[in-house]
Amino acid sequence: MSSNKEPKVAYFCMEYGLDKAIRIYAGGLGILAGDILKAAKELNKPMIGIGILWRQGYTKQLIAEDGRPYDSYHNNDYMYKLLDDTGITVTVRIRDEDIICKVWKLQRYDNVPLYLLDTNHKKNANKWITGQLYGWFVEERIAQELILGVGGIKLIRKLGLNIDIYHFNEGHAVFAGIELIREKIKQGHTFDEALAEVRKEIVFTTHTPVKEGNEKHRLDSIRYMGGFRGLTLEQMVKIGGAPFNMTVAGLRLSHMANAVAELHAVTARKMWEHVDNKPPIIAITNGVHHKTWVDQRIREAYDQGKLLWPVHQELKKELIKYIKQKTGVNLSSDKLLIGFARRAAPYKRSDLIFSKASIIGPYLKEGKIQLVFSGKAHPLDDTGKRIISSLVKMSKKYQHSVVFLEDYNMEIGKKLTRGIDLWLNNPRRPKEASGTSGMKAAMNGVLNMSILDGWWPEACEDGVNGWQFGDGYQDSDQDKQDEHDLKALYEVLLNKVVPTYYHNRERWEEMMKASIESTYERFSAKRMLKRYYKEIYTF
Repeated sequence: MSSNKEPKVAYFCMEYGLDKAIRIYAGGLGILAGDILKAAKELNKPMIGIGILWRQGYTKQLIAEDGRPYDSYHNNDYMYKLLDDTGITVTVRIRDEDIICKVWKLQRYDNVPLYLLDTNHKKNANKWITGQLYGWFVEERIAQELILGVGGIKLIRKLGLNIDIYHFNEGHAVFAGIELIREKIKQGHTFDEALAEVRKEIVFTTHTPVKEGNEKHRLDSIRYMGGFRGLTLEQMVKIGGAPFNMTVAGLRLSHMANAVAELHAVTARKMWEHVDNKPPIIAITNGVHHKTWVDQRIREAYDQGKLLWPVHQELKKELIKYIKQKTGVNLSSDKLLIGFARRAAPYKRSDLIFSKASIIGPYLKEGKIQLVFSGKAHPLDDTGKRIISSLVKMSKKYQHSVVFLEDYNMEIGKKLTRGIDLWLNNPRRPKEASGTSGMKAAMNGVLNMSILDGWWPEACEDGVNGWQFGDGYQDSDQDKQDEHDLKALYEVLLNKVVPTYYHNRERWEEMMKASIESTYERFSAKRMLKRYYKEIYTF
């Protein structure tokens, strides 16, 4: 690699959140990937994206009359019109069958192209490998990951690109590393030599601080699907262990790894301290793309030194109108509006605020506090679906002050992070990796009220640009932690946030300004990407 040129990077990710029309994302992982490509485009960085064209995307999750979420899938064939057919195909051997992948390119990112692999080809007996993002079962998932990893490397070879760094965003792309090793062994290297050489070319981002959330596969399942790529059982175990842990493999295949916030790096190092032959895990805190997530009106008011409150009220009324169109509920623009939107997972504690109806109930009945929720559960996650059902139940109990917006997506995310007054975040510390939604809210002058987890410990100036609650308390006894955090939530919300909102508008607006000032540049996608190039895309 030339010392006076920036490295050319191939960025591998299972999902990309670029805009609401291209439904090939599930949540934060994809939104981050989309923001990275947008930042790379604006900074004119030498990068390409490798992903999959999910024909049915992620679940369209709607709410039935009984309040339970159900999953709906549709062929999003309109997406083909938004993409360029490159005319290129690559073939990936899966379970003794050659699977042909068409290659599409997103039209708007010519200097940082995103290539999407698609098994919807007339010659394939199984066209549906790239049908549903994170859908189906273990063997189907392995097949999808083979398409991303092996197919991605084959595409790079077919395009004749000289890639310096392969960046795996989470463990889904690990088979790209296996394929790179296979190539070098074919060139005459031993396995150990090939592994050492490949590690120089790979960097890895880990996201999931919940151990159970890190994907594992049985080795016999990987072998059955053709995932060994000529390697032996012992060699595969040396890379990913038994069962084969995709995060462990990502670490052992890379020369540098990063967590996505300072606290997350501490958690990740402890979490994977037992893994030998792993690289340093540094912290590069996530960032967000300004043009996608920050409303221009609030930014202009801030830049021109104008009052933020009138502009915020305009955005809030737009959100309230949107909520009425979606749910029929007409919220008040004069009352405190709190937003909570994220994946429905138990550790995120979406319904924590409702835990003591005797305390929060009167505020909701009076309408002094209004709550808007959104989020999705994984299609196979019954616990997550019960969490959503609980939120929907609360929206029926407090019909004029609590709403749930179904089928959480980028459009809803934009509306909420621009139009609410307060962004609530209460995961069980330290299980939040980063949490970019709070950054988006903060840059729009929306105040955060959050547990000191994810990105918030780096940004929080308590009482100045938002609020913290819980004081960083952690307890292995979940009930004790929930009890402590609930008490702290009510204390801060009812004794600090509510009085400030209703009785000290001048201070609230000062906090809005401080929120924008302290986060806009510090947590931008451009700053994050510059750190990637400086700190992990080098060796």
